[in-house]
Amino acid sequence: MNHEIMSGDEAVARGAWEAGVTVAAAYPGTPSTEILENISAYKEDIYCQWANNEKVASEIAVGASIGGARALAAFKHVGMNVAADPIFTAAYTGVNGGLVFVSADDPGCHSSQNEQDNRHYAPHAKLICIEPSDSQECKDFTIAAFELSEKFDVPVLLRMTTRVCHSKSIVTLGERNRAASKKYESRPSKYVMVPANAVARHVVLEENLKRAEDYAYGSELNRVEWGDRSVGIITSGISYQHSREAFGDKASYLKLGITYPISAKLVREFCSQVDKVYIVEEGDPYLENSVRALGIECLGKEVVTLQGELNSQIVGKAFGVIKETEKYEVDAKAPARPPVLCAGCPHRGFYFALNKHKGEILAAGDIGCYSLGASPPFNGFETLICMGGGFSMPIGLSKALEKQGDGRKVFGILGDSTFFHSGITSLIDAVHAGANVCLCLLDNSITAMTGHQQNSGTGISLMGYEVPKIDVLKLVLASGVEESKVRIVDPLDLQAMDKAITDAIASDGVFVIITKRPCALLKEVIKANAGAHCVIDPDKCKGCRACTKVACPALAFENGKAYIADPANCNACGLCAQMCKFGAISKVG
Repeated sequence: MNHEIMSGDEAVARGAWEAGVTVAAAYPGTPSTEILENISAYKEDIYCQWANNEKVASEIAVGASIGGARALAAFKHVGMNVAADPIFTAAYTGVNGGLVFVSADDPGCHSSQNEQDNRHYAPHAKLICIEPSDSQECKDFTIAAFELSEKFDVPVLLRMTTRVCHSKSIVTLGERNRAASKKYESRPSKYVMVPANAVARHVVLEENLKRAEDYAYGSELNRVEWGDRSVGIITSGISYQHSREAFGDKASYLKLGITYPISAKLVREFCSQVDKVYIVEEGDPYLENSVRALGIECLGKEVVTLQGELNSQIVGKAFGVIKETEKYEVDAKAPARPPVLCAGCPHRGFYFALNKHKGEILAAGDIGCYSLGASPPFNGFETLICMGGGFSMPIGLSKALEKQGDGRKVFGILGDSTFFHSGITSLIDAVHAGANVCLCLLDNSITAMTGHQQNSGTGISLMGYEVPKIDVLKLVLASGVEESKVRIVDPLDLQAMDKAITDAIASDGVFVIITKRPCALLKEVIKANAGAHCVIDPDKCKGCRACTKVACPALAFENGKAYIADPANCNACGLCAQMCKFGAISKVG
């Protein structure tokens, strides 16, 4: 047998390959991104692509499933909100080839704007839900998910969390199921969800879920581990690992791999054989509410936090099996290290220029690298909700300010990948509404925040093939924006950037600024700038600190002089040189 150390995401990708998946789609989002990146290594067997958003990814997978292929769509938890429309109805249609949706939740908001618990989607959308707790289970449960999907004619939600996605452990590898594909069958009554068919399919779906609940009772995905029966712990996912570490053999465990539909019979049997029932779970009291609904007394969220990630210490202290120990403390503290825009980041020039017009504008932001522009010293925008909101929220904001007599111009900010994700429709709405806004499309030629994934504007597919490159300018003009109200600017040209913003403030209606400069961390950019960096002549430097206003992490100030603290980090973008009135900064290399 072959064994390999894998993260949970890598193991899901391997499980998809072994399960015989032939189509996979996703939109990148931490902690799910590496699933599709690793599936792309199996491109001889699996067609995979970055879709423009999670809804499209899910629809690609649904179409493939109806066509007879085993198919997978993956996204982070907030992405499932975008995908919810097709997913809810796909539960009614059922499947032909197995269909799995992977939701990677993010307790603790490590890289997200909320910590929603997507287990709730299972009963809400009527999906079978399974939860792995380590990398081996990620692979095995992925394979099982496709089998369950086909067995019960229901899509399966494979629900993961950050700790499961990114932790690594040993995985036993298997072979690919090469007989997984099915033939397409024309069945309009099953797949055409007009009201009459949907009503009939809902009946079938409920029957399928009842069969799935009966199956869950004896499923190997659920297991009981007997220890001390004075305490019985019901848990799932990574919380099982934390419970095991905290309680050891001082408790018995019902580890639920299938968390919807939950086997009421299994839960009742387990609880009848222990003195007390504890529920250990991250996030909402999802399992706890299910257990209480059966009339079983249990202890859970009364002592375990709803917020953030759990660990064995938190679990142990909550239930009193780990006592508070003495801590060794020192006065010294590590300095705060807030995330900052990278040295040479093109967004820095945009935000610096925007900041000069602070009293004239009100800006709405979006999800991406440019979100870091909300932090000091730029304080670049005042709202951030979701992807695409950077272009649609300004419509409402501008209307509200108009009613209040507030003359500030509303700016909206999003990136190229987000524009393809959901910014296009927001732009069209702004034009159609005649909104008096400036919409700024920060095009850095890549989906940078999640690790440089390709998008529709890069001309390269996930599988490495050349594909048509979508021109954002043509899309902007096609939406109805007047050409005279569009500016394409290099954001590192501060003078041009300032003029574009000034023009936008003076304009009425929809004005669009497109900043175009590739991410400083792209391999081709690094190669082109190899050896280039800025130097500061200490004799010419007057210590005015003007250069430090661009907040570049490569710059430092000491003994009354600015200097390049890390030449290797500097890529000679020249922003600091534009700030210096004394000619103290120059580029070399």
